[in-house]
Amino acid sequence: MATRRISSLISRSFSSSSAAALLLQGRNSRSIRRFGTAVAAEEPITPPVKVEHTQLLINGQFVDSASGKTFPTLDPRTGEVIAHVAEGDSEDINRAVSAARKAFDEGPWPKMTAYERSRILLRFADLIEKHNDEIAALETWDNGKPFEQAAEVEVPMLARLIRYYAGWADKIHGLTVPADGPYHVQTLHEPIGVAGQIIPWNFPLLMYAWKIGPALACGNAIVLKTAEQTPLSALYVSKLLYEAGLPAGVLNVVSGFGPIAGAALASHMDVDKLAFTGSTATGKIVLELSSKSNLKPVTLELGGKSPFIICEDADVDQAVELAHFALFFNQGQCCCAGSRTFVHERVYDEFVEKAKARALKRVVGDPFKKGVEQGPQIDLEQFEKIMKFIKSGIESGATLESGGERLGSKGYYIQPTVFSDVKDGMAIATEEIFGPVQSILKFNDLDEVIRRANATRYGLAAGVFTKSLDNTNTLTRALKAGTVWVNCFDIFDAAIPFGGYKMSGQGREKGIYSLQNYLQVKAVVTPLKNPAWL
Repeated sequence: MATRRISSLISRSFSSSSAAALLLQGRNSRSIRRFGTAVAAEEPITPPVKVEHTQLLINGQFVDSASGKTFPTLDPRTGEVIAHVAEGDSEDINRAVSAARKAFDEGPWPKMTAYERSRILLRFADLIEKHNDEIAALETWDNGKPFEQAAEVEVPMLARLIRYYAGWADKIHGLTVPADGPYHVQTLHEPIGVAGQIIPWNFPLLMYAWKIGPALACGNAIVLKTAEQTPLSALYVSKLLYEAGLPAGVLNVVSGFGPIAGAALASHMDVDKLAFTGSTATGKIVLELSSKSNLKPVTLELGGKSPFIICEDADVDQAVELAHFALFFNQGQCCCAGSRTFVHERVYDEFVEKAKARALKRVVGDPFKKGVEQGPQIDLEQFEKIMKFIKSGIESGATLESGGERLGSKGYYIQPTVFSDVKDGMAIATEEIFGPVQSILKFNDLDEVIRRANATRYGLAAGVFTKSLDNTNTLTRALKAGTVWVNCFDIFDAAIPFGGYKMSGQGREKGIYSLQNYLQVKAVVTPLKNPAWL
């Protein structure tokens, strides 16, 4: 159902659920229109939720950081402080790892029946659904994404992912293996131990589920570090997980900064496995820190510069809408965003004009306001980075078709920006912008676009829009990417594996493939005393 919800966003603006309408009724709905784009309201709507949890979660208890330090988490709509959150450092990582180690080595979680683990995860999913709107409001407040996106798509997907992994818990088992001799051979699939997990700020709840779901289903204990920009939702839902019956110490959540808390977790000798989602540059650091400690296995889901290829047989109106969604969804803050829009020369001019018109219609404003498609960028650093890329595009000779400026006087809002006449060597065509900037490039045949699409250090995802089965078969096999969406984009079903080629990462998340990240395989060999019965 969550997959259908996300697909429906491609062809319409978000429609409000009755719950969302009730929450927003009577709030400030003022906006200004300029160049066809809704400008952020000067007076942000008051979020319909209270921040309850700002401490670290260690051994099942909310506690202050060892140093007593806190840091502010900011409202991207205004840049103002939402709350001060406990700032974890290496000592807090040590405390969390010790709790996880004890929970794994001595506690009931890895020893209880897989069915009971499944029941706890299912109760957790029920609690997520019960608190859907509170969770969504925290996510929007801390991250800036539209409330209707969080409430109607992402929180339901969180519950769906947890249920998916609950279903796997009692289906993980080994094999019996025939041997060349009088031996009984079996394999055991055992939990790997203490898993360190580091999640990003663009999809805090979904990345939380991608990480903890398979790890818990397999019977592991966890230390999870949240992104410093978005710590609130993970703390809230982790409390619900303990309410569902999770034993103390199985999940520990440390908020803090990457160079301190993240580095301590990556290099910790008592962490048995590490999973990281974030930028390619930081992924390299994480991998290096891990390799210098105990050679723990590492899975990485990193950056991307995904091609979205519009073939000459495309219905241009449909292609424009899908390409718009592929890039601008989640404020463009998506690692697999279709950020290189390749359009066949026969439909290029028509596509550019319609892509410009669609961007000018995009509604940007307070994400708690009904009908808003795009909220603010996550923070000032990301805002300034995107604006520098826009300036680079103009200076390098690309044609600015729409946008390119800040919206409003508060917060980190950027106009939906479209560039045409983009060349392969431009920074906007090679670097991961992670913002609402669409780059449109022209091509004239499949061999050319395959070569150009693959001429990148990334390989996370790709999109293809065509009516031709031959085009589909050629492109899906030729593109070097972990996911290829054909006539759709951003379909994140719980069972579909996700991960990248090249410098977009290593390993896969979601689906059956994610379980491999959190299991050890043990071979058990026993001699048979009476080989005559073989």
